[in-house]
Amino acid sequence: MNKITCICLGVRDMAKSLRFYRDGLGYKTDCQEDNPAVCFFDTPGTKFELYPLAQLAQDVNPHNPPAISPGFSGVTLAYNVEKKAEVDQVIALAREAGATILKEPQPVFWGGYHAYFSDPDGYVWEVAWGPDFQYDEQGLLKF
Repeated sequence: MNKITCICLGVRDMAKSLRFYRDGLGYKTDCQEDNPAVCFFDTPGTKFELYPLAQLAQDVNPHNPPAISPGFSGVTLAYNVEKKAEVDQVIALAREAGATILKEPQPVFWGGYHAYFSDPDGYVWEVAWGPDFQYDEQGLLKF
């Protein structure tokens, strides 16, 4: 078991999240309606999914669903870029789409440049560039 095929975010407001990811950030999807039951986005290597949060909790355990609470869960999602200037560009795009900027673009201790934002449900994204980052032919980060 050495792959992640889908990342699912439980969202409180599907229409708002679709506007943020599809319309604001430009994630590619076949979802045309504004409030589908589920929505998948095509990203290189891994599918990205939005699903109603209350339904996701019920799906995890219908008899004892996990508690839904606001706040930091200890998980971040990352968007790595090939050029340092792209960090500023992505943060500007996220800001325009309605993201909350948690950390403005700045140098980081490991020699890179990064920033953090949160989406409408509070999911935290890091946008990062590193001087030693390398990418494969599909644009995926190589470690």
